[in-house]
Amino acid sequence: MGMTAAFTAQLGQMLLVLVIAPALTGLTRKVTARLQRRIGPSIFQPYRDLRRLFGKDVVVADNSSWFFRVAPYVIFAATWVAAALVPTFRTGLLFNWTGDLIAIVALLGSVRFVQAVAALDTGTSFGGIGVSREMMIASLAEPAMIMVVFTVALVAGSTQLSTIAAHMADMGGLRVSLAMALVALIIVALAENARIPVDNPSTHLEVTMVHEAMVLEYSGRHLAMIELASSLKLLLYVSIIACIFFPFGLITGEARLSALAIALAAYLLKVVAASLLLATLETVIAKMRVFRVPNLLGTALMLGLLGMLLMFVPGGGI
Repeated sequence: MGMTAAFTAQLGQMLLVLVIAPALTGLTRKVTARLQRRIGPSIFQPYRDLRRLFGKDVVVADNSSWFFRVAPYVIFAATWVAAALVPTFRTGLLFNWTGDLIAIVALLGSVRFVQAVAALDTGTSFGGIGVSREMMIASLAEPAMIMVVFTVALVAGSTQLSTIAAHMADMGGLRVSLAMALVALIIVALAENARIPVDNPSTHLEVTMVHEAMVLEYSGRHLAMIELASSLKLLLYVSIIACIFFPFGLITGEARLSALAIALAAYLLKVVAASLLLATLETVIAKMRVFRVPNLLGTALMLGLLGMLLMFVPGGGI
């Protein structure tokens, strides 16, 4: 692949995740509403909300610092970079060599730190409550995520996503250790994206909200940046799960334009399937109490740890 073609493909992937991220959020909301026998908002409502927010003026608290104003752009940029590093329709893109799972976890950790500091910057009580809950969730979600990374790395011999995807495509099936890692990663994804049963993204109850409490002081284009980053983060976890555990349709070498179109259609199909499963999950289960969330994340941590330990047992990872 020439440099021009490689750059075009990489740019196409960056624009792809940016464009379809709000659609994933909108489709999930629509399916959830239909499962609850409601009409629900349009799939394209997140795009309208973003356009409306970008057109509004920004209202900033008098006691906020420059960090509060810069944080939304840092959060959006880092999340977009992390989402664009995950192979979607093909591996071996121009910047896929930087698509290391540990680097992606580090980027997401940096986003969490910036958002937490920005929430504390104005000194509001809601910001402090949201940050304390977010840090509690992160203290268990990040170790569980690292256990999943180690499990996958022991199977594929690398933490680089293109190498992992190529190995999983050739392996043609899930091991017991990988099945445990998949369940652990799904729990972590629900927690990191503030979805049910950890948090309810459709409500703004002061007693229970986590993510919304951290962004209450934002408005206008700043809030639009954070909302778009939230959609990108959800798509990021869907892409990671699809890339590692369901790599069918993912191109691992040179291919014609028709094959790229088929791979893109396969990726979009995975995104739609993930949206349907997420909406179904949020309909059939209820939100749990905040102080029960560590039990759920502890389960994810133990599943990731057991999956990694099984790789050292002869025949245990089969």
